[in-house]
Amino acid sequence: MSAPTSPSSPPPPPPPPARGRVRTALASAVGTCVENYDFVAYGTASALYFGDAFFPNSDPVVGTLLAFVTLGVGFLMRPIGGAVGGYLGDRHGRKPVLVGALLTMGIATVLIGMLPTYQQVGVAAPVLLVIIRCVQGLAFGAEWGSAVMMTYEHAPRTRRGLYSAIPQAGNPLGIALANIAFLLSATLDSDWAWRLPFLASALLIVAGVVIRMKLTESPEFEAARAKGTTVRNPLLSVVREDWRNILRIIALRVVESCAYYLTATYLLSYITDRDDGDRGVALAGVVTASLLATATTVLFGALTDRVGRRTVYLVACVLAAAFGFPMYLMANTGAPVLIVLIFLIGIGVIHAALTGTQAAWFAELFNTATRTSGASLGYQTAASVAGFAPFLAVLLAESFGWAGPAGLYVCVALVGLLGVLSTRETWSPAQRAVLPAGHGQPRRAADRERHPSR
Repeated sequence: MSAPTSPSSPPPPPPPPARGRVRTALASAVGTCVENYDFVAYGTASALYFGDAFFPNSDPVVGTLLAFVTLGVGFLMRPIGGAVGGYLGDRHGRKPVLVGALLTMGIATVLIGMLPTYQQVGVAAPVLLVIIRCVQGLAFGAEWGSAVMMTYEHAPRTRRGLYSAIPQAGNPLGIALANIAFLLSATLDSDWAWRLPFLASALLIVAGVVIRMKLTESPEFEAARAKGTTVRNPLLSVVREDWRNILRIIALRVVESCAYYLTATYLLSYITDRDDGDRGVALAGVVTASLLATATTVLFGALTDRVGRRTVYLVACVLAAAFGFPMYLMANTGAPVLIVLIFLIGIGVIHAALTGTQAAWFAELFNTATRTSGASLGYQTAASVAGFAPFLAVLLAESFGWAGPAGLYVCVALVGLLGVLSTRETWSPAQRAVLPAGHGQPRRAADRERHPSR
């Protein structure tokens, strides 16, 4: 079975100079920021606008359900995108996938902003919406694996948790920007309130593509290709040899993805339905928490370099399980401070701890030759499940009130906890102690040893 580098395996090539690895991390973060802006803008629009714009003949509950179904359709496409992107990333390189996925996602998002509504073209409007959403799902699924693996494989061995968390921090930043766009457009009393955020993403797309075009390919992938150790069909190989790790990633990812969408998408809709006047407060809470998570995601990634990946994830899952019911008790008060605090805890702490750990931990469960395929397949398969979490939350709320979605939040946290308990630690003190010279020290120090005259 495939396994990560061990003391008896040949050591990975030394990381590139600091400037190169920082540039790679930031470029990956810019791309994930844009991708998440595009993908999350759809979730926000589904919660606030799409029920009326594309399903106006339905009652409010059914309209919300249908809007969330179209949200979930994009998630169903993500495992396919992850499989295709992972295969191409392991077979032909990480960089081409990064550029192609970002460009595809951007075009699809701009097209959503140009779509006619149900009142204008009838049933063709939701059909077109679903088709474009499928394209978004494919692109989003393809992008993540190559983005985080490029950063992970450029980073110095002892700081891979920190560096790999940087593109993950692009997730909450993109979320914040998407919600800021909706806050700014919320005062518009027309379709422009939801169209403008989608159209505005064109500016981010151009910047992201230009930056990613300047990246160098992953040094570990280049070394594997030079040695002829890449595999002919990485997707088939990882499914056949490492399917257990794929299942572990699914369990670990379900808690993070479901918990996020139950908070930032369903809870946003729940709070707005209770009192439309709280919409601005809830959106402000999501934005503030997302900005906080941009920093805390990186901090949690750095923490995993010190205490291990498993420890941080375990604590985050326990916090999630404990927070499921209190978050709704706080929301039911209608107090603006408590509403904002819900998002600060749920997104800025719990979600940030999970996402800040994932990239390095998931990468370390696989070999270079199948790393992108294995991590992407598990990551995006779990996301396809999470896409229907808001839909399921609506159904549970209809039958059990707020206790239904609260219980769902706790259940996904317990699934994540089981994932933690069944997945080995990949960055323990013993593993750090056996690193070869030059891989456990900062690049500048290693450079000075090899080039004393510099």
